[in-house]
Amino acid sequence: MKSEITSATHRTAPRMSRTGGAPADPALAALEAALPGAVRTRATDRLRLAHDASHYLLHPRAVVTPADAEQVSALLRHSRQTGTPLTFRSGGTSLSGQGVTDQLLVDTRRNFRELEVLDEGRRVRVQPGVVLRQVNNRLAPYGRKLGPDPASESACTIGGVVANNSSGMTCGTEFNTYRTLESLLLVLPSGTILDTGAPDADERLRATEPELHAGLLALRDRVRGNPESVRRIRAQYAMKNTMGYGVNAFLDHDSPSDLLTRLVVGSEGTLAFVAAATFRTVPVPRHAATGLLVFDTLGQAMAAMPALVAAGPAAIELLDAAALRVAQLDPQADAALRGLAVREHAALLVEWQESDPDVLAERVAAARPVLADLPLSSPARLSGEAAARAALWHIRKGLYAAVAGARPSGTTALLEDIAVPVAALADTCAELSDLFTRHRYEESVIFGHAKDGNLHFMLNERFSGGEAPERYATFTEEMVDAVLAHGGTLKAEHGTGRVMAPYVRRQFGDELYDVMRELKTLCDPDGVLNPGVLLSDDPDIHLRHLKTVPTVEPEVDRCVECGYCEPVCPSRDLTTTPRQRIVLRREIAAAQADGNARLARELQEDYDYDAVDTCAVDGMCATACPVLINTGDLVKRLRTERNGRVAQSGWRGAAARWGAATRGMARGLDLASSLPPALPEAATRAARAVLGPDRVPQWRRDLPKGGSVRRPRPITEPDAVFVPSCLGTLFAPADGGPGAAAALMALAERAGVRLLVPDAVADLCCGTPWSSKGLTDGYQAVRDRVPPTLREASRDGALPVVSDAASCTEGFARLVADGGDVVRVVDAVAYAATELLPKLTVRRRLASLALHPTCSSTRLGLDEALLTVARAIADEVVVPEGWQCCGFAGDRGLLHPELTASATSEEARSVSRRHFDGYASVNRTCEIGMARATGQPYRHLLELLEQATR
Repeated sequence: MKSEITSATHRTAPRMSRTGGAPADPALAALEAALPGAVRTRATDRLRLAHDASHYLLHPRAVVTPADAEQVSALLRHSRQTGTPLTFRSGGTSLSGQGVTDQLLVDTRRNFRELEVLDEGRRVRVQPGVVLRQVNNRLAPYGRKLGPDPASESACTIGGVVANNSSGMTCGTEFNTYRTLESLLLVLPSGTILDTGAPDADERLRATEPELHAGLLALRDRVRGNPESVRRIRAQYAMKNTMGYGVNAFLDHDSPSDLLTRLVVGSEGTLAFVAAATFRTVPVPRHAATGLLVFDTLGQAMAAMPALVAAGPAAIELLDAAALRVAQLDPQADAALRGLAVREHAALLVEWQESDPDVLAERVAAARPVLADLPLSSPARLSGEAAARAALWHIRKGLYAAVAGARPSGTTALLEDIAVPVAALADTCAELSDLFTRHRYEESVIFGHAKDGNLHFMLNERFSGGEAPERYATFTEEMVDAVLAHGGTLKAEHGTGRVMAPYVRRQFGDELYDVMRELKTLCDPDGVLNPGVLLSDDPDIHLRHLKTVPTVEPEVDRCVECGYCEPVCPSRDLTTTPRQRIVLRREIAAAQADGNARLARELQEDYDYDAVDTCAVDGMCATACPVLINTGDLVKRLRTERNGRVAQSGWRGAAARWGAATRGMARGLDLASSLPPALPEAATRAARAVLGPDRVPQWRRDLPKGGSVRRPRPITEPDAVFVPSCLGTLFAPADGGPGAAAALMALAERAGVRLLVPDAVADLCCGTPWSSKGLTDGYQAVRDRVPPTLREASRDGALPVVSDAASCTEGFARLVADGGDVVRVVDAVAYAATELLPKLTVRRRLASLALHPTCSSTRLGLDEALLTVARAIADEVVVPEGWQCCGFAGDRGLLHPELTASATSEEARSVSRRHFDGYASVNRTCEIGMARATGQPYRHLLELLEQATR
């Protein structure tokens, strides 16, 4: 079946359901009947999930979100019966077009998130929707990690790790997915579910899939019996290699179940579905020495490779001149990198790793003569300091997206990766540079895992109407010839996908290509799994369905759709992620350009709730984005455009009388709490139905009463200025506690520290309620009044200004920074950690404490301060698994409680697994949100510190 939607025209398929109800297509209707609630055909859902990190774009007919392996089995049986192709998608970080389709797109990230640590961390069983970094975080207490370490580890999922045979920066071929995988839970295209780790796996495979069982043995013997096949496989897999199917399995393994396990690795969803994977883990080296070696030219850097490889580092990462220029813009770049006048320079990021510090010292000492002989632009500096090392790796891991984000607006970034023998690196780099020049690909970048002979290179291209220009087609052919002439592989890490599918035969030869074809037919006789990917006899498949990138607005235009932002987004399981908010803006622009007013209108109508109303504007996306896009800024601007004169005027008036406004809201909460709960609940539901849920908060009986009025506290010779948050006026403390403000005042008095509270404190606000809603007039009023007040109270910046809510700390800091003030704003927890705690005596400790950092505390870099205070009062401090922004986001949790419920679900499940003696956060609304999610009494961390030091 052909899709009615193409990337070139953006036409909508006829009779598609907007609501996700019963689809008009009979085949989809049958699928919906088989998988109730799992099939979505709404244009917004199809188009937001169509995009991945690759340079291909197809729009699916429907998105299917199965709940478990049994539903996948039913889905596969349906696909075979109806001849409907499907494609599995998880994290969407793949770069070669593996996860796009114009048929059924199967979202395996949403429901496949179980993780089980086995054998004290030596093994781990993981479902495909779990992010790789989450696995490593669970393994960290055991001193273990997964072998594969791709740069996308913060966003890529285990499904993609297995599907692409991920490797990375330090694992080489020894610890890649293929080498460290133990077994798989597979769903075969027939619907058969097979655990290849079961003792009777071979017998079950023979009984349920006799043709597949026999066929695998026949292919094994065919490969082993052909000396040329054996020679070619040995040569190809001496390097990183993800071209075609992993036919090296036929040499490495004997039994059909073991063969199938390894052949599925790197098969890009074309042979079976991986419902779970069991890995053998590897030790985490506790000590490392890292440095950036800068050379005057790329040729010099490549010429140094043999000597460097012989010195035995765990990693050697290449950055050419263009990559260095982008790296200099990274906020974590040090002074030496920022000050480098880059001309034709190149750099090698080198790292030695060991578990024993003495062994590491010996390795580094042995390497120093090698480093001294290199023609470096400046002397080699190796550092074992954690922050310096983390900064270098942050730059390297975010390099692709950062380089791509700096591309000209309207162009598409293409990232390819190849591998050649290390001895051929210098010549290959020179040939690539020559190709870039001859085909006029300016500002192209070469970087990658030089230790493995693995180069990544990126170029920018305009694909008008989804078509490839002649220069791109010619460039690709010449690049293929050059790599294969050096005995290299056209895909080392990123998978064959669509981009290299036409070249598998050229790289492996007719015999091994026929083996691969036979393997595909054995596993997927009807060809329903991800057609067009990995193997294709269509010589031009890599030149079609190319992604066009319309110019929209700054945040949107810089995005490369890498998906790094998605794991930290509070709304990712409810509506849209930052990547999806951006791609929907692109889809709306494309529909408008195509004259498709109906589609543009439909997408825009859905966008209001899916992207604008349910965005927490918490800025966590910017902490994960390599190009620092804060999608919250885009959403705030869209809210500004949507706000009318009445809203702007009303909130501007509230800014002028904020003390009265907060007292009024607090008394409203008091009144609601005094009534039978059903009354205010019904009243707010009715008001929301009439005025809209984004205007009227939903009162619930778990909301606290109103808080206390903020009052000034004059001090003759203060040590600091304290501005209590207005959240303390709006909401009473939890469980009759003192509240954050009173706790800080008590702690300060106990420590002999004098805090001044300004005279105008009742009317002061950090401006967040206005900025988050896009209420620019009111925010301007706050900005005009608050910074001068803080400047005067702080003696022109001589005293720090302390705030007792992390979101307010961030808001005040933004206000004074916007005005160029010298006032220093400090969060109360950080102030307590440095100025109060050393002067206090902890008299009673908690055995255990569950700590919920907030999005603001994370962005402010307060993690260490939070842990310092928490560890001072508790023997065990746990930031629960699944922690993320709670999504309460000021009043979002009142306007859209479904956002907070979704955002806190994973963390709440983690908290519920055990009892803690205390539960803490650092923002009153976050405390409410977490208490609502867990049923536990969350309090401000300073309240617990005050209690512990009485």
